[in-house]
Amino acid sequence: MIEIQNVSKWYGGFQVLRDCTTQVARGDVVVVCGPSGSGKSTLIKTVNGLEPYQKGRVRVDGVEVGARTTDLARLRARIGMVFQNFELFPHLSVRENLTLAQIKVLGRGKDEAIKRGLAYLDRVGLLAHQDKYPAQLSGGQQQRVAIARALSMDPVAMLFDEPTSALDPEMIGEVLEVMVGLAQDGMTMMVVTHEMGFARKVADRIVFMDEGRIVEDSFKEDFFAAPRSARAREFLARIIH
Repeated sequence: MIEIQNVSKWYGGFQVLRDCTTQVARGDVVVVCGPSGSGKSTLIKTVNGLEPYQKGRVRVDGVEVGARTTDLARLRARIGMVFQNFELFPHLSVRENLTLAQIKVLGRGKDEAIKRGLAYLDRVGLLAHQDKYPAQLSGGQQQRVAIARALSMDPVAMLFDEPTSALDPEMIGEVLEVMVGLAQDGMTMMVVTHEMGFARKVADRIVFMDEGRIVEDSFKEDFFAAPRSARAREFLARIIH
């Protein structure tokens, strides 16, 4: 579903991604982890064109992300993206947040958009909050609304960029529970996270990054049992401790 081949990216003279190659099969969950500044978020943002890259290629469901002929707006409509800071429209109700992109981007009728949006809102356990505004919700609730909004666009894959990092510890579980459900339902997912419990439970593979490079790309059993690199062993020891 997602192919990343020899991707490199620079910010001016600073190289943030160095010859990165990995792939995500349809229905797989790949967790991307590593220290701060290792390029994790930049890597997954190349998947939907939010971060342009200077070398290599990225393809999603056969579509070349970096091609000049690619309609990035149409592509992004097919790839759900959940950020660490929710990115909900504060002046719109939850229901309006769920339906706006469906109507404006996909061209759905209002009734259909509402029906679909509320179905996903119910799935994340927040149907009773449809008339509230984001400021009236907890951080965990806002993130669950953001997930429901992404799902209402019928994505072929979901990208999560540290979706729990802005949450209080007691709110993390409710968001991870929704993500576990998506994984169990077979959603293709690429997740940047430090939540190793989540990775152990649902990931098919772990991609470990450091200084812009993919240092390890392993099945989760191999990664947690015996990381090949000293850097990954050090990281894992610290984060699990």
